[in-house]
Amino acid sequence: MPIKDEIQKLLDILPLDSRQVLEQHPLRDKLIEVVMDLGRRPEARFPSAAEYLSETLVSTEQLNYCIQRVGHFGGDNRAGIEQTLHRISAIRNRTGEIIGLTCRVGRAVKGTIHMIRDLVETGQSILMLGRPGVGKTTALREIARVLADDLNKRVVIIDTSNEIAGDGDIPHSAIGRARRMQVARPELQHQVMIEAVENHMPEVIVIDEIGTELEAMAARTIAERGVQLVGTAHGNEIENLIKNPTLSDLVGGIQSVTLGDEEARRRGSQKSVLERKAPPTFDLVVEMLERQRWVVHESVADTVDSLLRGHKPNPQVRTVNENGQVTITRELPSGPRGRASRQVLPFSQAPEPDRVSGLQLPSHPYRLHNTPTSHEDSTTRQEAGRELDTTSGEREFERLLARNGSQPDQFGYVGHKPGSNGEGLPLHIYPYGISFHQLEQVLQTLNLPVVLTKNVDSADAILALRAHVRKHSNLRRIAEERQLPIHTIKANTIPTITHTLQQVLGMDKPDTTDGQKLSLFAQSGSSDEIAALEEARLAVEQIVIPEGQPVELLPRSAKVRQMQHELVEHYRLNSSSFGSEPNRRLRIYPA
Repeated sequence: MPIKDEIQKLLDILPLDSRQVLEQHPLRDKLIEVVMDLGRRPEARFPSAAEYLSETLVSTEQLNYCIQRVGHFGGDNRAGIEQTLHRISAIRNRTGEIIGLTCRVGRAVKGTIHMIRDLVETGQSILMLGRPGVGKTTALREIARVLADDLNKRVVIIDTSNEIAGDGDIPHSAIGRARRMQVARPELQHQVMIEAVENHMPEVIVIDEIGTELEAMAARTIAERGVQLVGTAHGNEIENLIKNPTLSDLVGGIQSVTLGDEEARRRGSQKSVLERKAPPTFDLVVEMLERQRWVVHESVADTVDSLLRGHKPNPQVRTVNENGQVTITRELPSGPRGRASRQVLPFSQAPEPDRVSGLQLPSHPYRLHNTPTSHEDSTTRQEAGRELDTTSGEREFERLLARNGSQPDQFGYVGHKPGSNGEGLPLHIYPYGISFHQLEQVLQTLNLPVVLTKNVDSADAILALRAHVRKHSNLRRIAEERQLPIHTIKANTIPTITHTLQQVLGMDKPDTTDGQKLSLFAQSGSSDEIAALEEARLAVEQIVIPEGQPVELLPRSAKVRQMQHELVEHYRLNSSSFGSEPNRRLRIYPA
């Protein structure tokens, strides 16, 4: 439907005197909104100025005239005009009566995401930031259409205020083949988000105005299930989200960490510092500063880490001129909070879509894929990979090992260790008394650069049960003759094997467990097992660790509780089962 016809539908709900003025106005097609407040003159707002439409003050009768011609006002005090994108917002007095209306024009404009279309096509989750009126909803609507029509993806829109797909049961044609789920009440938006994933098998979820903690948690759950998430939030820059305790989880969340004396001296900082708590929900963040000027943070994790350390990030700045030509400007900071130089790249020279995205391939061969890693982590791993001089004395040797979270083995030497750049990988390990099936499951799921060998002569290290090492002196003798380190595990369980292998490879950081790793702890991989493990994971990562509070989980069978116990053990936490069957359940305790 042409824009002019849709604007006419908005004008038709206005009082006669205001409607006649706007119908003849030369800037009619650029109208942004009409404001009507009781006892004041009606006002029309355009991009460059605002004008009064009448000398007559708005009366209660005129407000009721408009109200009768629009849809039902929901819990968010918003209504619409059926099969249009216009939004009518109400202002109420203390008794609940409407005393003001904001009649905002909704437009479907194709091509509005030309600046970031390459990012949309990568399949990564994108968060759009910007002040009200900058065009977030318009861009979101066009992203939904492009994903559904051009990329043939299953797109579901969570339309809380019917602003994305219009009022009424039939969605507006501007969203293309995308489907729309309406929300009965705004406070139920997070439930509808989860319902969409569980019931309708979407590849993409589109959500406008993520504004509560429950919605932020629902967004994280959706992203962790492998669904591309495209959403918006109010805030000019990513720093606004970091400082917002309600929405900070969208960029990984913030926590206070107390450093040791040595680490604080090495960083040159105070002992109490702020660090990112978890992987960001969104891979990319786009700051819509102006309609033709957007800032793109390709790696949200790196941006947040830089900001928390007082450094200025170097995002892309994408602008488009009146001819539709896109220019990418890269800001290169000269130092912490310093001035930034600007490097301009023509759009034709921009990286390919899969390189423009924030998906960072691991620079270390043994780093977990899609696990954000801070500068301090990489520094620690480089230190862990340095060759240790065994002639420098036992005290220095033990000090270095303790600093890197290791303990000397029983022979007093380190043996084979991977280098800081991945030298010596893959690591050949000879397992002794450990389940081959469990080892292979861990290696395959975590994509670790380890090769299992049944020939001790070709091994770089031995991985054995602690009880077996104590009983079999022959194993210790063979290891000593071949100068092979023995890494022992206490129990033949998935968490213990995972922790030991990560420690050997210098990547021992079990802060979070993504959906892929949950399959390590599930026996049959059924949906009930995964749901129980997901419940335990969310309880640990969102309540027990950040808030230091114990949590009780839902009643589960003995087999499923054992899986939850193993998952909790992965986080170095304690748990216990209590209650009587069939209501016996897990309780997780803070460290």
